[in-house]
Amino acid sequence: MEGVKTKPLLHTLRFSPLIALNRVFAVVYTCAILALLYHHAITAFHSTTLLSFSISIPLLISDVILGFMWAAKQSFRMNPVHRQVFRENLEKIMKKNDFQALDIFICTADPYKEPPMSVVNTALSVMAYDYPTEKLSVYVSDDGGSAMTLFAFMEAAKFGSHWLPFCRRNKLVDRCPDAYFRSSHHQSSEAEQIKMMYESMKARVENVVERGKVGDEYIASHQQREAFNKWNSQGFTRQDHPTVIQVLLEIGRDKDITGESMPNLIYVSRHKSKTSPHHFKAGALNALVRVSAIMTNAPIVLTLDCDMYSNDPQTPHRMLCFFSDPKLRPNLGYVQFPQIFHGLNKDDIYACEFKRLFQINPVGMDGLQGPSYVGTGCFFSRRVFFGGPSSFLAPEIPELRPDHVVSKPIQAQLVLALAHQVADCKYENQTNWGSKLGFRYGSLVEDYFTGYRLQCEGWNSVFCHPNRAAFLGEVPITLNDVLSQTKRWCVGLLEVTFSKYCPVTFGSKAMGPLMGLAYAHYAFWPIWSIPITIYAFLPQLTLLNGISIFPKVCTYLH
Repeated sequence: MEGVKTKPLLHTLRFSPLIALNRVFAVVYTCAILALLYHHAITAFHSTTLLSFSISIPLLISDVILGFMWAAKQSFRMNPVHRQVFRENLEKIMKKNDFQALDIFICTADPYKEPPMSVVNTALSVMAYDYPTEKLSVYVSDDGGSAMTLFAFMEAAKFGSHWLPFCRRNKLVDRCPDAYFRSSHHQSSEAEQIKMMYESMKARVENVVERGKVGDEYIASHQQREAFNKWNSQGFTRQDHPTVIQVLLEIGRDKDITGESMPNLIYVSRHKSKTSPHHFKAGALNALVRVSAIMTNAPIVLTLDCDMYSNDPQTPHRMLCFFSDPKLRPNLGYVQFPQIFHGLNKDDIYACEFKRLFQINPVGMDGLQGPSYVGTGCFFSRRVFFGGPSSFLAPEIPELRPDHVVSKPIQAQLVLALAHQVADCKYENQTNWGSKLGFRYGSLVEDYFTGYRLQCEGWNSVFCHPNRAAFLGEVPITLNDVLSQTKRWCVGLLEVTFSKYCPVTFGSKAMGPLMGLAYAHYAFWPIWSIPITIYAFLPQLTLLNGISIFPKVCTYLH
């Protein structure tokens, strides 16, 4: 009808032109794999010696595994889609005051393996988002219970009062201080002054880390001394200590140098006891879900690794383009951005980029039910942690409900008391946290397992891959770190594989065969070691002993 205005598009969806070709290729290649397996089976059946039989069986096992892994990988190629976001249209359909509030979770656990300055840079980069500051809250989970990390964020809070207005005034794109000062953009005298402040802060923090404690010369107020006195209490260790919640910045109370309000910045070190399981990162995230619900309860939650800083201040606008779509909103659980790394050398000698895992496969899953959760760079609807889209599961107390409206200041005595209560290590006893609520326990790869369980409950997800990386992170730089990470992944994935939640059975039933196979491709990833090991040794051994393991090719001359 003429005169009827249509709302501007927030995003579009385009199917890959290779879908038909991928499906034809899958059929042809499947026939070839079946022929190969048939050959191995016939060879084993007609073996005349124990030696030939013992060679044929490992080859058959290897090719069955390789065939299964190939088949699982095809799920990513059956319906890949590409999305385009029009963030410039967002403010045409809603005002900034109507943007949804955002709680940001940053997790760290060891001030020596994860330097506090790296965590500070991550926090400052998201505090400087091009987003209404009165709707931003940053929670830092320090699972190592380190006074050095708290000190670093006290310093960051002071530096942030200069850094945030500097970013706004100059419309910076690189809002991570370290990344900005490593670039060649800071030429002005103002930038040099800010850099001097940053270097001074960095020197103080690194000095404290080197000494292993916060010296009296760095404690500037009675409030700070009270905070650090908690570490002086008897029996305070990283494995056994009471809850520490420190509000470093509060919206409305703390202002930057231009008089604008600063976002909330809250340090949280949950209660730990040697007699209670802490469930690693999943436990820390669940503590943050509860503490943030008591203090701010924003409807959107962003989870970030401590070394994964924001590379684009417009990222929340891209996220809102999906969460503001009434067609997607009812079942949309989370929006996942790719995990991209900076500082990789061109050879990537430890193969840490995992481009297929973080950038290619999610495109294929996006055409099904959505990508898996990769542990960082993910915006969740808070509602997703409380049951499926059509089956809300209420928490123990009304203050934890996703629709609860926080009416008291975050430093009110009742608010802080309740926040300490829900961060207690025994709070989860006899509750559904970790099984049906929040991030899920049961696997060392809590990100994979949580995303998998959420999608089994009926939630969809979206993969947003803008031209400019939304987040940039660091990769392991030593062989020991790579091996440690790989071991953790393998153990965690096998925990899922050999549980009742195996993607081949439970996942296929809950989400359909293609999504089940997609998750199975990850879950069975550790068994790649079996065919790799067999093919690394068996062909060479048979060649040395003059034994043929490949089909003979006959040529007929006419």
